[in-house]
Amino acid sequence: MSEPVIAQKSPIPMEVEAGKTYYWCTCGNSSKQPLCDGSHKGSDFAPMAWTAPETKTAYMCACKHTKNAPLCDGSHKSL
Repeated sequence: MSEPVIAQKSPIPMEVEAGKTYYWCTCGNSSKQPLCDGSHKGSDFAPMAWTAPETKTAYMCACKHTKNAPLCDGSHKSL
């Protein structure tokens, strides 16, 4: 599988609603970071569906190297 593009080396805060499903960009090419805009088409990547467990500010990974997708785990600090 290809390596994702690093959209940025810091998380993107996003207001999420409990029970709502979001489609996180896994390729890093989306112009609507951290969400998918279809830029992955023709690649090995596909968006990741994630349903928010609660209404809150979620810190979404933008480096695409998190082990806790789609949430930031600090992986960007070592890139």
